[in-house]
Amino acid sequence: MADHLIRATAADDGIRVVGAITTRLSEEARVRHKLSYVATAALGRTMTSGLLMASNMKRQESRVNVRVKGDGPLGGILVDAGLDGTVRGFVENPSIELPLNDIGKLDVGRAVGNGYLYVVRDVGYGYPYSSTVELVSGEIGDDVAHYLLNSEQTPSALVVGVFVDSTGVTAAGGLLIQVLPKAARDEALVTKLESRVAGLSGFTPLLQAGKNLVEIFHDLLGDMGLQIFPDTQILRFNCKCSFERVLGALKMLGEAELQDMIIKDDGAEATCDFCGTVYQANKEHLSQLIVDLQAESSASQG
Repeated sequence: MADHLIRATAADDGIRVVGAITTRLSEEARVRHKLSYVATAALGRTMTSGLLMASNMKRQESRVNVRVKGDGPLGGILVDAGLDGTVRGFVENPSIELPLNDIGKLDVGRAVGNGYLYVVRDVGYGYPYSSTVELVSGEIGDDVAHYLLNSEQTPSALVVGVFVDSTGVTAAGGLLIQVLPKAARDEALVTKLESRVAGLSGFTPLLQAGKNLVEIFHDLLGDMGLQIFPDTQILRFNCKCSFERVLGALKMLGEAELQDMIIKDDGAEATCDFCGTVYQANKEHLSQLIVDLQAESSASQG
């Protein structure tokens, strides 16, 4: 089944829930970036979190940038996710590996370390909204939930997971549950919801047990007036890089630098950080850029 996302409400629209399966896009990221097990888990969790956060935005062009910067060996994580269901991302040190943690799971928290979570929301018009919070665990889910509570004043539970073994990513996804003000006043409801979320052993075990998103929603919220929206959104790893964009970036280096590349390297090579695609610009491409720059300079002087 293709990666996808569904939305629902419960408790007379007092609870908002979004679920996503991101197995294929997490595997694509693993292959593209040659990720270690722990790097796969960290990036997969962050991409899933970005898609879940973007899901409640309004305009189709809206996007969320999530940057995790810790002092652990993984370095930074950067993810760009959109309301349109596309996502891309990378980690600074994709090959690092660590022993399993005390409970036998990939030690994402230690790989990330202490640091900060930076979130930029681009709503499609005006200036993007940005916010920064301190990491609380480095495990990604806890950190994003902490951001949602402190920066957006929305009590949230975020459960994200990636299961990866020698065959690749076999299960990945997440669940975002948010308690809105009208439901937050019902202490019994909130307590029941907290108990059920706390009882989850993670998200990927649910997928491995054969559960789909609808079944997971019903297990958690079926007796709370659950209303599942009929639309299902397809999710995919997608990068906007292109050879034309690479040429545009090279052109900004200026005539002297381009001429130096032609003489010393007989061309130029550029790699997209987000998707790992390698672009080759030969000396003919660079020469044409020089011609374009000279023509633009003459036109401006004329």
